[in-house]
Amino acid sequence: MAQPRIQYKTNAQMRTMREAGLVLIKALDAAVAAARPGITTAEIDQVFAGVLAEAGATSNFLGYYDFPATICTSVNEEVVHGIPGNRVLADGDIISIDGGAIVDGWHSDSARTVIVGTADPEDQRLSDVTENAMWHGIAAAAKGRFVGDIGAAIDDYVSSVPGKPLGILEDYVGHGIGSEMHQAPDVLNYRTSHRGPKLKAGMCLAIEPMLVRGGIETATLDDDWTVVTTDGARSCQWEHSVAIHEKGIWVLTSPDGGASRLAPLGVTPVPIP
Repeated sequence: MAQPRIQYKTNAQMRTMREAGLVLIKALDAAVAAARPGITTAEIDQVFAGVLAEAGATSNFLGYYDFPATICTSVNEEVVHGIPGNRVLADGDIISIDGGAIVDGWHSDSARTVIVGTADPEDQRLSDVTENAMWHGIAAAAKGRFVGDIGAAIDDYVSSVPGKPLGILEDYVGHGIGSEMHQAPDVLNYRTSHRGPKLKAGMCLAIEPMLVRGGIETATLDDDWTVVTTDGARSCQWEHSVAIHEKGIWVLTSPDGGASRLAPLGVTPVPIP
């Protein structure tokens, strides 16, 4: 069976994706700032959509297989694809906000996790480990040879963290991104014997580990979108879109291209030429 073709981007196309990434950074900044006790997830969606509209960008989530909003808001035991609505956020909730933007036909995709109000230390640990795991995966995109090296780095980091083990979801993975939001190749968040395709200049990848405090089994709710942990354990997602070019890598959805978080991991990102 033939593998889906990977779309290799030109530097000019990746620079446009960076423009989409910069819009997305502003939209996620606003959404994260709005995530406080008493606000509904639909109101957060409106804040995000307003930033996109002001920038003249469009949402790659709204209408995607009839998805009805511009972001996914996944709260507590919800893993991914939560639909914004009348759910009111409460003190101590953990919410993953996942969104994207399109500029001139080129896509960006990023997710952040927020703990609303007072944080349970175990939820904070979950979010910190997930975010750190994402950065280890991004560093592997710079230093590795194959796409599979990204998942191996994420898995190795999560396995090395002291304390109660956290689960890495296997049902949902990262992906290529470019003129569409989801493209080849799949970017696994765990180690397997499959190396995947070679990491090459022109690849753009969305790296998005999803971790849980309990078991990794999931189920989809009756809305056909919202994915939850079957044991009710809390979940977390962090995601960045990353460009690989002939000079190095650049994190398209990070203000500094990933410089501050990648420096301790021995990687110096390089702006797209």
